[in-house]
Amino acid sequence: MIKLKNYIISLIISIGIGQISGFLTKNASKNFSSNFNQSALTPPDWVFPVVWVILFFLMGISATLVYESHCKYKKYGLLIYGVQLAFNFLWSMLFFLGEQFVLSFGWLTILILMVVGMILLFYKCNKIAGYLQIPYLVWLCFAMYLNYIVVILN
Repeated sequence: MIKLKNYIISLIISIGIGQISGFLTKNASKNFSSNFNQSALTPPDWVFPVVWVILFFLMGISATLVYESHCKYKKYGLLIYGVQLAFNFLWSMLFFLGEQFVLSFGWLTILILMVVGMILLFYKCNKIAGYLQIPYLVWLCFAMYLNYIVVILN
């Protein structure tokens, strides 16, 4: 029962942060498509919330796996996890609400570096936890490409 509680709490935190971010940027992200030039590879608007729910779900599961491990890197891995969640949240605010595309690109670069570090630490604590973060890293790299194209075209 305690393990299930840990998963539920972790999922509420990760998915909750994503939901709050989505709620705060909902109107700005809807208007974004019509107000700014984007890459031809930009997915339809409905793809983003679907992908993010999956990614936040995987984040919550992997964070719990690390939390329940007896790894000497657990504290550092979870610290980076928390900081990168905050960076992820703030990127949406900078990009969609602030329309700070160059700053958002730099912010995303730092976020990606944090996620690489997090993956390495998570992997040391629990291999599955590390592997579960790879789709997140891939999506962030794709987001970086999309962000870069917005900078170039606008």
